[in-house]
Amino acid sequence: MTENELAKIVVDICYRIHTELGPGLLESIYEAAFVYELEHLGIPYTRQEIINVVYKGQVLGPAFKSDIILENKLIVELKSVERLENVHHKVVLNYMKLKNIKLGFLINFNVALIKDGIHRKILGQLED
Repeated sequence: MTENELAKIVVDICYRIHTELGPGLLESIYEAAFVYELEHLGIPYTRQEIINVVYKGQVLGPAFKSDIILENKLIVELKSVERLENVHHKVVLNYMKLKNIKLGFLINFNVALIKDGIHRKILGQLED
């Protein structure tokens, strides 16, 4: 699948989960539901994958754990917070850079309308 096909699936999954569960649950519940949907659709993914930082050719060690990576093409970072901070957006962009993945999503399920919680990230694109 292409990144854009995966992106459409990600958005559809988010709408289904938010419609069924609503806001206010723990991030781990949304992650479990998201993975359930991916498995149901037969989409390959990794969950809580360790991302190393490399500096001047030296692996400095594990720095991050990404929530979900689909087909090594798209990163999904899930949140359930009152308000997203700038650092949340930067973390997703760092994951993308470190994994050399062009497309990512930062999704906050703790919103009244899920469309307000979905943030698409493109590697190299300037922030608003």
